[in-house]
Amino acid sequence: MVDLRNGTTVAEFILVGFEQSSSSTRALLFALFLALYSLAMAMNGLIIFITWTDPRLNSPMYFFLGHLSFLDVCFITTTIPQMLIHLVVKNHIVSFASCSTQMYLVFCAGVAECILLAFMAYDRYVAICHPLSYAQIMSRQVCVKLVSTAWFFGLINGILLDYMTFRGPFCRDNHIENFFCEAPIVIALSCGDPQFSLKTIFADAVVVLLSPMVLIVISYARILASILGRASSSGRGKTFSTCASHLTVVIFFYTSAMFSYMNPRSTHGPDKDKPFSLLYTIITPMCNPIIYSFRNKEMKGAMVRALGRTSLSVT
Repeated sequence: MVDLRNGTTVAEFILVGFEQSSSSTRALLFALFLALYSLAMAMNGLIIFITWTDPRLNSPMYFFLGHLSFLDVCFITTTIPQMLIHLVVKNHIVSFASCSTQMYLVFCAGVAECILLAFMAYDRYVAICHPLSYAQIMSRQVCVKLVSTAWFFGLINGILLDYMTFRGPFCRDNHIENFFCEAPIVIALSCGDPQFSLKTIFADAVVVLLSPMVLIVISYARILASILGRASSSGRGKTFSTCASHLTVVIFFYTSAMFSYMNPRSTHGPDKDKPFSLLYTIITPMCNPIIYSFRNKEMKGAMVRALGRTSLSVT
C-alpha cells in the first residue's frame, strides 16, 4: 500500500467508480451496462462487417461509417470491461502503467473520432452541394488519406495529452472518483500546481473539439443553404434525412466531450463527471449504429441481407 502521509510517490490508483453504491445497485448496474456493452459491440460489429463486405455499400459515407464503428469498438472496449469487473469485485486498484495506457487509448480513439466526424460532415457537403464532382473529389484514395489523418492525429495527440497528465509525481490521494482514468481527475491528484497541465489539455481540447466543429458547422450551413434553394419539398426532406443521423451523433459526442474537457475544474464532481463519462464512453457508441441504421434504408437493407446470409449458413 502507498503511504500518502509520508509523501511516498503513488504507484497505483483506486478507481472509486460505483463503489459506494449498494450491492443490489451494483448488480443492477452490472446487468444494465453488460447489456448496453453487448448491444454496442454487436451493432458496431455488424456495421463494420456489412460496410466492409457488402458491395452495395461502397460509397465514401459507408467507408467512413465503418471506421467510425471501429473507433467506437476501440473506445468502448478501453473502459467498459474494466468497469464491469469492478462492479463485481472489491479490488479496484489499477497500476500506474495501466492507468496511463487506458488514458492514452481513450485520447487516441476520442481525438480520431472527433476528426472523423468532421470529415463525414465534409463528405455530406460534397455529396449534396457538388454531386457531379462527388466521385472525383471523394475518391477512394482521398477517403483513405482522410481516415489515416484522423488516426495519425489521434495517435500523436494521445502521446501529448498522456504526457501532460502524468508528467509530474503523484503523492496525494490516489482515489480516482470515476470508473476509468480520466485526465482532469488524475491531474488534480498530482503534486504541485496542476494548472499548467489543465490549461494545456484545455487548449488542446479547444483545438481538437472546436476546429472539427467549425468544419461541421460550415459544411451543414452550406448544406442548409443548398436545401432551402431547392424547389421540391420532398427533395428537401430526403436530403435533410441523410444528414440528420450524422448531426445527432455529433451532438451526442461533442456535448459530453466538451463538458468533460472544456469546463472549469470547479464545476466538476463525481455526480456530474460520471453521467457525462457514461454518455461518451458507452451511450454514444451504442447509439451510433442504431441512429445510422434506423434512419438509413440502405443500411437496414444491408443488415437484413447480412442476417439472412448468417441464418442460411447456420441452417
